Amino acid sequence: MELARATNRSVRLRNRSALLTRLFLDGPLTRQDLVRSTGLSQPAVSNVVADLIDEGLVAEAGAAESDGGRPSMLLRIAPRYAFVVGVDVGETRVRVELFDFAMTLLASIEYPLDPARTEPDVVAGHVLAGIDAVTGEAGVPTSDVLGVGIGVSGVVEQGVEAVVHAQALGWDRVPLERLIGAGTDLPLHIDNGAKTLGQAEMWFGAGRGARHAVFALVGSGVGASVVTNGATYRGASSSAGEWGHTTLVYGGRACRCGARGCLEAYVGAEAIIERYREARRGRAVPGEDEESQLAALVAAADTSATARRVLDETAGYLGAGVANLINLFNPQRVVLGGWAAMALGDLLPAVREAAGRQALRQPYEQASIEPCRLGVDAVALGAATLPIARFLTEGGVRR
Repeated sequence: MELARATNRSVRLRNRSALLTRLFLDGPLTRQDLVRSTGLSQPAVSNVVADLIDEGLVAEAGAAESDGGRPSMLLRIAPRYAFVVGVDVGETRVRVELFDFAMTLLASIEYPLDPARTEPDVVAGHVLAGIDAVTGEAGVPTSDVLGVGIGVSGVVEQGVEAVVHAQALGWDRVPLERLIGAGTDLPLHIDNGAKTLGQAEMWFGAGRGARHAVFALVGSGVGASVVTNGATYRGASSSAGEWGHTTLVYGGRACRCGARGCLEAYVGAEAIIERYREARRGRAVPGEDEESQLAALVAAADTSATARRVLDETAGYLGAGVANLINLFNPQRVVLGGWAAMALGDLLPAVREAAGRQALRQPYEQASIEPCRLGVDAVALGAATLPIARFLTEGGVRR
């Protein structure tokens, strides 16, 4: 009897998970849409949907268009059922954002960081201050927050508590989850920023519909998220995707990680600006920070042969890096995201051309190289989906 009850409960949670996932990613949908997309029976869908409506997790969203007969009601996730916080811990700022359950942005705040001194305690303090700030601005009690997702540079070692290894930041086994958890009781979910960007683009952006894709994040540093058969590839200890630290030029430029010739040493924003400074015979690049300096380089390319040459070289290096991704992973899509990739958006045709020269012909012809669709918020948005992904997997049961 106990086994039968446990089995029935397991089946019901699996059905709830399937229905909630479809509604979250593709809603609003009718009950018949859910029958078709999940393979569940009409009675099973009706029973589970009734429970979800009673719990306030699903709401009716009006009648679907009808060719005749009684119109079907559309269903959607209830936007105010719960809220989630997404955090982007970059190398120059911490961005904290609050979303409702329909992933509508409700509040956002940023805290600048000194790239030369990115102390873990300072980052943790910004995250905690940001949670208070965005929930306070939106008038959302923390008891209504499902969880906090955090995307961070470096390797995130998952375990009882997430530990971050980020050589470029000088972080070695930083117990970031413990540092942040000391100031909040909210559930914390920490992952690499390229992986959270990849999840956001898979769910809502340029990755939708693809089963095999690579999402490249080009900012101050460089990383990637590899999705194979719909799931993020993590490797033995979740460090898979450190694309920026693959070797582009053996014995080449020094990289922040301590090695030489890494891709990041050529196409990371810091490296691009440094190559431009060197091309200007040591003269400083205009601008107060990396974003303004990269913008100055892009603007100068219209009239400066030196700036044009640096950008052309950058497109070639980036194209070679993309070709490596295509040869290694045979993706349907390579999506270029991150603030620096967006600033260099006009280079995309040249990047595609360079990738075509370097990649094997057959996998290159099968892959598209596309810009991200979600902009600079993609890392924080993807981070906010981390508690939601857990919630959906567990059948919509709050713990």
